[in-house]
Amino acid sequence: MERAASVALPALDPRVARWTLIASILGSSMAFIDGSVVNVALPSIQAELGGGLATQQWVVNSYLLTLGSLILVGGSLGDIFGESKVFAIGVVSFAAASLLCAIAPNAPSLIVFRGLQGMAGALLVPASLAMITATFAGAARGNAIGQWTSWSGISFIIGPTLGGWLVDVSTWRVIFLINLPIAAVTLLILMRLGGMHQPRRLDLRVDVPGAILCTAGLGLVVAGFIEQPQRGWGDPLILVGLLGGAACLGAFVVYELRTPMPMLPLRLFRLRNFSVTNIETLAVYGGLSGLTTFLTLYVIEFAGFSALQAGLSLLPVTIMMFFLSPRTGRLSMRYGPRLFMALGPILAGLSVLVYTRLPQDLDYWVDIFPALLVFSVGLSLTVAPLTTTVLADAGPGDAGVASGVNNAVARVAGLLAIAVLGITAAGGGDQLTVHGFHITMGAVAALLIGGGLIGAIGIRNPSA
Repeated sequence: MERAASVALPALDPRVARWTLIASILGSSMAFIDGSVVNVALPSIQAELGGGLATQQWVVNSYLLTLGSLILVGGSLGDIFGESKVFAIGVVSFAAASLLCAIAPNAPSLIVFRGLQGMAGALLVPASLAMITATFAGAARGNAIGQWTSWSGISFIIGPTLGGWLVDVSTWRVIFLINLPIAAVTLLILMRLGGMHQPRRLDLRVDVPGAILCTAGLGLVVAGFIEQPQRGWGDPLILVGLLGGAACLGAFVVYELRTPMPMLPLRLFRLRNFSVTNIETLAVYGGLSGLTTFLTLYVIEFAGFSALQAGLSLLPVTIMMFFLSPRTGRLSMRYGPRLFMALGPILAGLSVLVYTRLPQDLDYWVDIFPALLVFSVGLSLTVAPLTTTVLADAGPGDAGVASGVNNAVARVAGLLAIAVLGITAAGGGDQLTVHGFHITMGAVAALLIGGGLIGAIGIRNPSA
């Protein structure tokens, strides 16, 4: 649905604007960190709570499922009740769900609590962006959104490093407790800023049927792919899940085309760059999630890495993105995004091909680091131009909803990639295998290279 005019925070004061941006980044960072921090903890969770690869996938995917399918609903709630209020509710809810994850007594309860985390994240992520768009205007808004986007990517990548250290020095449960002080600081900033009593918009409503159809469709499809290695393609539950999920997603599209206030404004997909960029996002973020999840599991389970070592192994990606992403964003604004959105994913994909022959008895500096460095450059070339292109094609009036759609696509990409790639990673069983990992890395490379080709063929530079 189109973003309605919202009650802006008092942004004329530069101090208020600065602290609004800090609160938005801090709050949303919890959601992005928790999208990846759990990866290095999966073996420890399995050792304590039991379960195989399917359980590990559900611990990751229950979070991504509710976050990805409800994030646009969260944006609608922000439009109706006020972005600051919904953001605060999301922060508190995320902290509460994190505490439940930390004390989960068994795997099923952890999976449920992770789903609650995702629901809270679906409130705070779009509301954090809405706060920025309501506070900043013109070039300042673009710069603020760029900073939010950069820190979002860094938060996702730094999660495994932070989580690995915490798992090694303490227990996997602590990775969820770190959200509590972050939430507390964010709430303190919000209370100092004010803006918590925005009036309700009576002319807007939440797209409940759309949310139900989207969540049911994604959930059934993901369940089918995750459970397939154990049950087989001929199992009636697998067929019902996949076909039922596809039917729900089809009904979701039909409903969104007809409802006057859709959670997914399909009219935006008539814009060429917007459509192509979101298709590329699906491929690139699917590849990113597949790489970070299964490479982390591989080095812990087969190469003997500790959780901290596994987390540190991905640190070059964080460092490269921190230094290169802002520069790449500026260059893409000057020369157009097409070259960056084509070259970046292809470069990243070619580097991942090295991991299709990754040995068990590996040397990090020889077998992982060089390819990861190239991957980091490719990812850094891609992320900022991708986000900028989505916002630029949609226009200033749709900046909030366009960013929300792109965030939803990125989360769904990770959700589907982990579910589908888990079939190859398990090699027909319920545990990661070396051969299955090698095949999975080939699939990850194909996703990334495919994303680059989509960008090369489909993206048009503004001057073209």
